[in-house]
Amino acid sequence: MTRFATMDALRVACMTLSEGDGAAVTAAQRRQDSLTKPQGSLGRLEEIVAWLARWQGRANPKLDRVAVIVFAGSHGVTAQGVSAFPAEVTVQMVANFQAGGAAINQLARAAGASLDVIALEVERPTADFTQAPAMSEAEFLAAVSTGYNAVKKGTDLICFGEMGIGNTTTASAIAAALFGEAGEHWVGRGTGVDDAGLSRKAAAVDAGLDRHHADLADPLKIAAALGGRELAAIFGATLAARHHGIPVLLDGFVVAAAVAPLARLNPSGLAHVLAAHVSAETPHRRLLDMLGLAPLLDLGMRLGEGSGACLAVNLVRSALECHAGMASFAEAGVSEK
Repeated sequence: MTRFATMDALRVACMTLSEGDGAAVTAAQRRQDSLTKPQGSLGRLEEIVAWLARWQGRANPKLDRVAVIVFAGSHGVTAQGVSAFPAEVTVQMVANFQAGGAAINQLARAAGASLDVIALEVERPTADFTQAPAMSEAEFLAAVSTGYNAVKKGTDLICFGEMGIGNTTTASAIAAALFGEAGEHWVGRGTGVDDAGLSRKAAAVDAGLDRHHADLADPLKIAAALGGRELAAIFGATLAARHHGIPVLLDGFVVAAAVAPLARLNPSGLAHVLAAHVSAETPHRRLLDMLGLAPLLDLGMRLGEGSGACLAVNLVRSALECHAGMASFAEAGVSEK
């Protein structure tokens, strides 16, 4: 079990990252170029295979063990009227996940993925970040460590999801703190708030930025002061995936905001990550642009739970089936150009 005892220890872990297996990428691309198709004609499907090869360290990647982990947390900032749903829905939805009744349960089954749900003290909300830091450093590090230890070595591909009423506001606050501009430029309608609710979200973000302005130069302190336990766990799990050589499919706005501090700490911090989709939550596309991530899918989804990431698993499987199953020109007796 890994436990990050200090922010400095976590910072070192974020800077100590492999760059993957370049030889596996070269071998995978050589096979792609030998297959019965014009070179590059499968577009991003070929890029996906090269990405899998790099981070799995295999010229012929596998998707035998695909995992989805949903982290849940509760947020004190809901006291500012930032959500269309009451805070108790977080606990209720965790029970729904565990009973198999949510969208992510169905999507994970369709993708051939395992599903774990990890609730992080959902009955004890973080502090309202407009009034105090959302988490102390100890609380933040504990949540990061929980996420880190949730990732199993030997997994071939992993998706992270989240549940937490109020967490689009925390995501907006983190994005604003990391990339600048006022709250109005980073908030979306989340669970479906009206115009007044949208204004309250922007005001809450601005209040958080003002209160914690002394911490805004440090991505880790931003994540602790403005984030949530489930976002911290996603950060830790994404870091663990990099250390273990596991490629990651990112879900929506909240998950992207959760991992954005890693990109700010280390320019290559998200090299093992693909954006599965761009959500209908307005600031998500902008955040992906800031992170240099091009989404695989654009289906107007805004559910969270890891749903968009899980849906993209089947696209990744299709890319791999072509790589593994197609004949080469020589095998098929097809003339090359």
